[in-house]
Amino acid sequence: MITILQIETATQVCSAAISQDGKTIALKEEMASNIHAGSLTLFIKSVMDSAGLKYEELDAVAVSKGPGSYTGLRIGVSTAKGLCFALDKPLIAIDTLQMMAEGFATQQPENKGLICSMIDARRMEVFTAVFDDQLKHISPIEAKIIDEQSFEGLLTDHTITFIGDGAEKCREVLNHEHASFSESNFNSAANMSRLALKAFQAGNFEDVAYFEPFYLKDFVLTTPKKK
Repeated sequence: MITILQIETATQVCSAAISQDGKTIALKEEMASNIHAGSLTLFIKSVMDSAGLKYEELDAVAVSKGPGSYTGLRIGVSTAKGLCFALDKPLIAIDTLQMMAEGFATQQPENKGLICSMIDARRMEVFTAVFDDQLKHISPIEAKIIDEQSFEGLLTDHTITFIGDGAEKCREVLNHEHASFSESNFNSAANMSRLALKAFQAGNFEDVAYFEPFYLKDFVLTTPKKK
């Protein structure tokens, strides 16, 4: 039985889960601003206790690699790497946008259209990628400023469901008959379970010493102008 601890901190959701053979057996999560630093280790302890596991019984640690919040990703990845170092366990990195699409596909198995995962990157910009119903990339991961022409080519020939915290603000802009929007949250560590098992079975592990989150955009620190 393959037991994996899963961590998701790419957005405002702080989430930890335990999976065994690709099925989620414990989950603790909360959506709130700036709670990751103080809550993640507590959430991990909660799911470990709920599953009745000792840390040495884990086979791997999986973490949402991004794109997403710079601070959230840094906290999640550093926590995952610390556990892997301490426990001598392999590290699995999960594409955050694909994880979201996996969550939607699991919730809506009858869907045969495309899935567009969107993470809010402020203003009208989103981190996004489009997937088919088999979770294969139709478009690359990119930081995209949304306007009326966005996804026009794909929407002509396909239905697309837009998901994630970046999708809601695009609802009025993307006014197309083939566009639909899901209000559900898919940034959950529970949605990593099948992807993490597949990566484990394929031996797709990261170098714990050198792995960094996939920020997509450089972090820019701004300071207020002097009056």
